[in-house]
Amino acid sequence: MDFRAILLGVTFALMWSSAFSSARIIVAVAPPLTTLSIRFFIAGLIGVAIAKFLGQTFKLTKGQRKSTIIFGIFQNAFYLGLNFIAMQTVEASLASIIASSMPLMVAFAGWAIFRERLSLLAAFGLCLGFVGVGMIMGLRINGGADGFGVFLCIVGAAALAVATLSVHGASGSGNLMMVVGLQMIVGAIFLGIAGVLTEELRVEWSWLFVFAFIYTTLVPGLAATVIWFLLVNRIGTVKASTFHFLNPFFGVAVAAVILGEAMGPFDFAGVIIITIGILAVQLSKQKDPIKG
Repeated sequence: MDFRAILLGVTFALMWSSAFSSARIIVAVAPPLTTLSIRFFIAGLIGVAIAKFLGQTFKLTKGQRKSTIIFGIFQNAFYLGLNFIAMQTVEASLASIIASSMPLMVAFAGWAIFRERLSLLAAFGLCLGFVGVGMIMGLRINGGADGFGVFLCIVGAAALAVATLSVHGASGSGNLMMVVGLQMIVGAIFLGIAGVLTEELRVEWSWLFVFAFIYTTLVPGLAATVIWFLLVNRIGTVKASTFHFLNPFFGVAVAAVILGEAMGPFDFAGVIIITIGILAVQLSKQKDPIKG
């Protein structure tokens, strides 16, 4: 893995993790689903425009059409929609930690549902990671964290795991930027319908809200996705996924710096345990000659 790949991976992880703090700012003063729908619609239009500029077309392969629909619904609508609702009552650091467990959920589902072989290192990492997540959630709930909000974060992470397990072939045959843009528009449609049915459009305008909205739309929403595809094209999905082990650290650090969220020693211990678990799972995949 060369220096450029490492730089891309670290940048992606930092962008991805920062989204929870900017989202926390947004949902404190605006309806979560409607705001997220508008964000995706804007980012989707920008993505499609960039794709057309690059010469890409609306003609997608079967795998790309599947990716557009499944990721649009499960990742953009369910995963992020539920997280935006949850972060009205759940701290950004806790939401990012739960979301970071997605690679663990994927590994567990691969073993439990698809009967994939699980190496000793992967099994160790899986158990360790879930212990860390459970420890932090238990401490936070006992400390007064909203249990329903935590539940929504878990369901959201599970939805993202479903999308990850269900979609293959999205990166082939070009049109990557078009797929990114269209899946955001699909998510915007579903979130928009949900927002109209359940929310009142009331926003407490401020420069902080405007900055957080623009940042969330362009940086973790669009730029991070582009960087992810560049990273995957450079080193492959399995090696690129290793950078997910940075997400618990970055999510907690950004929330502490931007939002002033406090972290106790047991929280940090849990983050370290989760990080080691995710890293072990990802490294076990790299050792598998069939998968990568």
